[in-house]
Amino acid sequence: MSNLKGKVALITGASSGLGARFAEILSAEGAIVALAARRTDKLADLAARIEQAGGTAISVKLDVTDIPGIRAAVAEVEQKLGRIDILLNNSGVSAQGKLLDVTPEDYDFTMNTNTKGAFFVAQAVARGMVERKIEGRIVNIASVAGLRVLGQLSVYCMSKAAVVHMTKAMALEWARYGINTNAICPGYIETEINRDYWATDGGKKLISILPRRRVGDVKDLDGLIRLLTSPDSRFINGAIITADDGLAIT
Repeated sequence: MSNLKGKVALITGASSGLGARFAEILSAEGAIVALAARRTDKLADLAARIEQAGGTAISVKLDVTDIPGIRAAVAEVEQKLGRIDILLNNSGVSAQGKLLDVTPEDYDFTMNTNTKGAFFVAQAVARGMVERKIEGRIVNIASVAGLRVLGQLSVYCMSKAAVVHMTKAMALEWARYGINTNAICPGYIETEINRDYWATDGGKKLISILPRRRVGDVKDLDGLIRLLTSPDSRFINGAIITADDGLAIT
């Protein structure tokens, strides 16, 4: 397939999990992918897999809590690849605990990555799109946690709720430049980071109360990623799309 042939896509949080899968999907669609994360050793492995499959990938070190570093990383991608047509704004972290136990460090850890970092990555990329008159696609990875409260994940929920509203604000303000901004709100997805948890008693208990008693696979978001980054999404702007197997409506 070559729906994105010639397009340049930046994927943050690409070192593992959903970000790595997103990079492989966009590469398979024909995009040149820029892989961004703090763990550059993981990026090198992913880039090698993409190149081996016939794609083109570069790696760039990016810590989204470092605002000057965001601008430098985006500038590096633009300098090497000429522009950025697509942003998959995927970096995210979580800290579990009761609200009475949340420390300022816990709060900043989550909000600085999930909200502040996501905002300034999107801002830096959008500036380049506006300057180059690119009809870009920005996809913010929010969460079902941004639409409902999940136990002992309240600060995470707050951060992702901000991403939901941020997406709508960006969609409204940047539409005049031809930029479409949308968000995906995944439910519980199994990745290499959380795979062991689902086999524990706590994980099994959580699965037992999910609508269809299952967690998702990273491949379950493939269709949405293809759609929201493609020319077929020209009339989709400001959409907040859940991919959670029905969790948000329970």
